[in-house]
Amino acid sequence: MTSASARVLCVDVGSTFTKAVLVDTTTGAVLGTASHPTTVSTDVMDGVDAVRADLAGSGEPTEVLACSSAGGGLRLAVVGYEREVTAEAGQRVGLSAGAKVVHVASGAMTGDDVKALRAASPDLVLLVGGTDGGNARVLLHNAERLAKARLSAPVVVAGNTDAADEVAALLTSTGRRFVVADNVLPRIGVVAPESARAAIREAFLTHVIGGKGLSRGRGFAELVQAPTPDAVLRGVEVLAEVVGGDVLVVDVGGATTDVYSVITPQGEDASIQREVVGTLWHARTVEADLGMRWSAEGVVEACARERRALDGATAEYAARVAADTAHLASSPQEWLAEEEIASAAAVLAVRRHGRPGHPSERPRPLAEVTVLVGSGGVLRHAPGGVGDRVLEQVLSDHGGGWRVPVAARAGVDTAYLLFAVGLLADHHPEAAAVLAAEVLPATVATGRHPG
Repeated sequence: MTSASARVLCVDVGSTFTKAVLVDTTTGAVLGTASHPTTVSTDVMDGVDAVRADLAGSGEPTEVLACSSAGGGLRLAVVGYEREVTAEAGQRVGLSAGAKVVHVASGAMTGDDVKALRAASPDLVLLVGGTDGGNARVLLHNAERLAKARLSAPVVVAGNTDAADEVAALLTSTGRRFVVADNVLPRIGVVAPESARAAIREAFLTHVIGGKGLSRGRGFAELVQAPTPDAVLRGVEVLAEVVGGDVLVVDVGGATTDVYSVITPQGEDASIQREVVGTLWHARTVEADLGMRWSAEGVVEACARERRALDGATAEYAARVAADTAHLASSPQEWLAEEEIASAAAVLAVRRHGRPGHPSERPRPLAEVTVLVGSGGVLRHAPGGVGDRVLEQVLSDHGGGWRVPVAARAGVDTAYLLFAVGLLADHHPEAAAVLAAEVLPATVATGRHPG
């Protein structure tokens, strides 16, 4: 019998459902899984208590690790210098930290810029600007603007480190809450996300998660370790270590489609960086117009722009589910429409993830991806191999403007384990590695070796 000290409950508190995985950290084995409505309208801890009760028969955990995207997740505004340089670098880093970037400002902020920032209602502001040792005028100007603005959101400072003390003094003078991190763009062509990503997580946990009114007490704020997308990206990093190669993950949700990639640069990618901003090798992109419910009509519109054929009945179904997001497919015809929407969302999201963000940049080097993992409710729960066929569409998208992997295995994270892998990674790394390998059996079984 497994000792109680080895049991860790990993919980993902989403806006709709709270999911849990109970893990034996001595073996990495999954002892049980559970799911329950999140109950955002009352207290999110009700959902946490419910999944814990559902798993009580598998043993009482002595440790609980949680991530959350409830209440809209982490809303981040980026304030930078040049739109195509430091502001773009800040946006990329914000996404990799699990944030939803709701506003990007560039250049010296005016009064109208401050009003636009406030209107975006960010939970957190990422202030960036300049390379280390470069011109700090705009960074200091924007720091002063933020210090004096009627804005409750805390600030993460990740710009020119030579000006960090002056920026800190400006923010301190008005009592602004802030955290200082290393520069996200220490020099042209190099994006350094680690310090800022950690600072965003710290600010999220300290200032944001407890202030959303999601729970009556402090228990929820003390429980959460990271935004859910940050935990998933960490899980993808562990998975890449386990497989010993590049990994691509496509998460098709109701409102967005998120794409994660962990890449080890090879050859020219490893030695030469032509981009102004630089490539983020551990990356996440979010497509807010591609989803199965709230954004279903966005998929139809995106297909039209990409000249991707979409059945007329599918377009009608997309309009129906966008109007009634609680509707679930109940007939073969509706499941066919669900599959077509999911395939289009996945393909278009990966195209955008792989394509260069600017004409001066190169495509993201995804040709050497060895494992493609699908996630999201439609891929996990749809009948008859829908998830496998959706991933097949991604791997055969030779006209999408990105280099399709030449020998990738594909499978669906049917047990929804990647978030738990990410939560365990820093606390129980050996168990995280074993759990990551549990994502692979489906990948091996349905594996595809194109080309």
